[in-house]
Amino acid sequence: MDHSYPNKLIAGVDEVGRGPLAGPVVAAAVILDPARPIDGLADSKQLSEARREELVPLIRERAIAWAVGRAEIEEIDHINILQASLLAMRRAVLALRPQPELALVDGNRCPELPCAAEAIIKGDATIAAISAASILAKVARDREMIEFEQQYPGYGFAKHKGYPTKAHLSALARLGVTPIHRRSFGPVKKYLLDIDSL
Repeated sequence: MDHSYPNKLIAGVDEVGRGPLAGPVVAAAVILDPARPIDGLADSKQLSEARREELVPLIRERAIAWAVGRAEIEEIDHINILQASLLAMRRAVLALRPQPELALVDGNRCPELPCAAEAIIKGDATIAAISAASILAKVARDREMIEFEQQYPGYGFAKHKGYPTKAHLSALARLGVTPIHRRSFGPVKKYLLDIDSL
């Protein structure tokens, strides 16, 4: 993996939350320490919730640097989800100390960064640093959606994490749109209540 970039500070970068109808998009950037390897890193979607939770403290403790970035619901609605995802990734990388010399980014697009960057499709399954970033981002976002469950009971956020499941769409039709729903997303637009008519 990193052997083609000897002695470089390399950050893995990934984001979580492009598909949901609610909540922020969250990204993470991780510079792993080759001297302190972490067993079991994989694409966060392939790991159980319990395993992800076990790996988070290990990543934070053993990495040279790690950071989480985000784009809020208002930003998603204002600049679109793709641009918001790139913005969240940029924020995560800029928060790293030290700054990387190279960012390996999951997917086919790189955010605008002050360092060299390379997009790697399915990088979260093949590059350890990207796997670590995907785990940090997913756990951070999932924890937030679980908190939203307390704030907005009845929507099932703890279970579906804002994704457009049948249960979520049914709750949306029944209970209406919350402040954490992305108003620019089709299913939310469809159910948006006309506030003026209330």
